[in-house]
Amino acid sequence: MDAVQQGGLQRRDVHSDRLLNASPLRIPVGMSELHSLTDHVLPGELEERLDVEGRELLRQMLQDHLDLRAQREPRLEAVVGADAVARRTVETGHERGLLSVFGKVKVTRLAYRRRGHANLHPADSDLNLPVELHSHGLRRLAVLEGTRGSFDDVREAVGRTTGQRLGKRQLEALVQRAAADFDAFYEERKQTAGHPDDILVISCDGKGVVMRPDALRDATAQAAARSTNKLTTRLSKGEKPNRKRMAKVGGVYDAHPVPRTSDDMMAAAHYGEHVARPAPQARNKWLMASVVEDAAAVVSQVFNEAKRRDPDHRRTWIALVDGNNHQIDLCG
Repeated sequence: MDAVQQGGLQRRDVHSDRLLNASPLRIPVGMSELHSLTDHVLPGELEERLDVEGRELLRQMLQDHLDLRAQREPRLEAVVGADAVARRTVETGHERGLLSVFGKVKVTRLAYRRRGHANLHPADSDLNLPVELHSHGLRRLAVLEGTRGSFDDVREAVGRTTGQRLGKRQLEALVQRAAADFDAFYEERKQTAGHPDDILVISCDGKGVVMRPDALRDATAQAAARSTNKLTTRLSKGEKPNRKRMAKVGGVYDAHPVPRTSDDMMAAAHYGEHVARPAPQARNKWLMASVVEDAAAVVSQVFNEAKRRDPDHRRTWIALVDGNNHQIDLCG
């Protein structure tokens, strides 16, 4: 709670006190109930109950934080939007929802208005709020789970972790919007040139990904149309070759060279007889992947990043590829 020393007395933030006194967190409920449950509720049952009901406590803490920031939001003389029009009329109490990992909260902020023009809310930018309802924390969770399995699995994982029930299409949209910033992310975070003694490593690989029929390349779609399926709801073993597109993956990174022997690489086989030297560590990673662009386009972007780091080829370059002759030809 904010406080300053003034004339030997402590003066508190009146708005903060008023807000916290009104918060449900000020009411000491729950402990007496927990004590009453001690004799007839097993620890496992209590753990499950606290896991669910504890989210409401965290949600209320987030709500109190947002309410306190609303109380402290400074009033500006004018706000100029992207349309170069100044809004000087200010209205209080404008609310919007935010669905967080703890539950739904309400964000209250000032609105700057001008007749005939859309309202502006500077606090939305200060809080880095998404345009849509779902918070960044909920989006991050959806993306993390989306890399591990189907969207049905994502829906179950998000519900199990947060208690929030999101639709499958909502989750798909959240993941797609997160991926839309891929190019901008690397554009803003370009890695430095690296140390002259470091080696520059480029790597390319591919992975077949089962696609929807309307997303297959023409030749693959024609081959799939000529084939027959044993089942109507899913593909059986051996039926996937004509249902895939090749995802191309590329990477560039720096590494300090570390001379190693075969004994270093297979130290585990010596059962402690040999102390292995530490392997080189990848630094300043740059990654990209695409199921839309072909191998030549991906490899070209990999070399562009490498040339940006070492335009005069003064460092040692190493290319890592598997046995795909097509990739070897492109890297060569």
